[in-house]
Amino acid sequence: MDKLLLLGDEAIARAAIDAGLSGMYAYPGTPSTEIMEYIQASGEASDRKIHRKWSSNEKTAMEAALGMSYAGKRAMVAMKHVGLNVAADSFINSAITGVNGGLIVVSADDPSMHSSQNEQDSRFYAKFAFIPCFEPTNQQEAYDMVFDAFELSEKYKVPVMLRITTRLAHSRASVKLIDKPVPEKKLTLPSDPLQFVLLPAIAKKRYRALLATYEKIRLDIRIEKYNHFRDGRKRDLGIITTGIAWNYLAENLNESMNDIPVLKISAYPFPNDLVREIAGRCKELLVLEEGYPLIEEGLRGLLDNGIKILGRLDGTVPRDGELNPYIVAKSLGLPASYGMDVPELVKTRPPSFCKGCGHSDMFNALIEAVKPFGPGHVFSDIGCYTLGALPPYNAINSCVDMGASVTMAIGAADAGLSPSVAVIGDSTFTHSGMTGLLDAVTKNSPVTIIISDNSTTGMTGGQESKATGRIEQICTGIGVEPEHIITIVPLRKNHEENVQTMSKEFRYNGVSVIIAARECIQTAARRKKAESSN
Repeated sequence: MDKLLLLGDEAIARAAIDAGLSGMYAYPGTPSTEIMEYIQASGEASDRKIHRKWSSNEKTAMEAALGMSYAGKRAMVAMKHVGLNVAADSFINSAITGVNGGLIVVSADDPSMHSSQNEQDSRFYAKFAFIPCFEPTNQQEAYDMVFDAFELSEKYKVPVMLRITTRLAHSRASVKLIDKPVPEKKLTLPSDPLQFVLLPAIAKKRYRALLATYEKIRLDIRIEKYNHFRDGRKRDLGIITTGIAWNYLAENLNESMNDIPVLKISAYPFPNDLVREIAGRCKELLVLEEGYPLIEEGLRGLLDNGIKILGRLDGTVPRDGELNPYIVAKSLGLPASYGMDVPELVKTRPPSFCKGCGHSDMFNALIEAVKPFGPGHVFSDIGCYTLGALPPYNAINSCVDMGASVTMAIGAADAGLSPSVAVIGDSTFTHSGMTGLLDAVTKNSPVTIIISDNSTTGMTGGQESKATGRIEQICTGIGVEPEHIITIVPLRKNHEENVQTMSKEFRYNGVSVIIAARECIQTAARRKKAESSN
């Protein structure tokens, strides 16, 4: 079969397999999760023994991928945009060490925060690190770009970013595959034994070389071929558009696309010559880009001819949220209809726990146990259990980033808040919570850590949790006193006993860990179904 109907995530995964991938590394995070899941489900990947196991967090995934590259083989690491924050240390430094085998970093941004804490734009990370970045317009381009990204990475010995957004990641289109897949690379160590040693004297030389390489990459055909300028008859307005935003523009202009000068940018560093060309032909420029005004800000430093630039910075396009055809139509001065208003009889339906979820029973016990102390004592983390912030629970007072529940509880305890309680999931605990617990133990902080253990990474679809079967041993190894590592089963029949356990630990002047262990209701149902069918 030479064509497949694929999600954007799946197109990237399929391309990686076809491009000679040896290792796939990731931590699940919407909208990037399906990249790893596609490779895990691939028979070809299984036959070739491509590494495709989940990592504990994005930093470990990035570093493992860099290790695969060190050994001369092609690697891909995927994460959502806030995951790139976790991986930032190794990501930024990997640009200075450079790579050996090709290395692609896929960062899936989430404009409008459909399932995220913010809507940051990963292109800024690529620019900050001085590495090339591809931003596909559609699924076919996403597939094709993977091959160019690996070749570019190996030619210039730098990692390459592939930046996608939610709409591309989770929409389907027909993708034409290459006729002959690329074989995997052989194990080959770096020719320079000090390449990956970032002592200051070495790092200074490599950083200067990186800056020079970045300018060479700007002119490479693998970058230039994804950036197109098409002139038009009209000269009042020129449009610069990027990635998926090009589709919204095409939907609005349709037949009149040939009338207006349009510069489509899908690879970075963006082309200064083409920017100057369109700017020299038009009175005004409208910039349509999904995410932050990266190109718009770049134009204001590049152009000095007084041309008026319209976009997110001047309010022509909203400063926040993802683009859509309605916003683009308004920015073009075209009639815009957003569709029918939702009738009043249609009520909003906020997200809620699944019926029978163990998190619900854990929160019911927590609410009763903490009630005598008043409000404001519970710090939470990122996972399904964050729904405890909503009615009818209203049980948590924070959700900042992965692992922050534990360390915020420590800080609040340092300030005198008692009790100071953290709620964290099992997968999030092994992602970013363990180091916070180590801080608590070394300081003997008076905190209670409730690990709501459902034996999976539930919020992203039920991927494996690195914590399964290990939490008690981890806490003991970190140094929590064994008598204050207590496992409870969050069920209604155990409610009174669980309340008493929590109340007792809240009054303990030291570190205590309560493991609320009950399998996710969804993964349990899938497991039982699979067992019955065997």
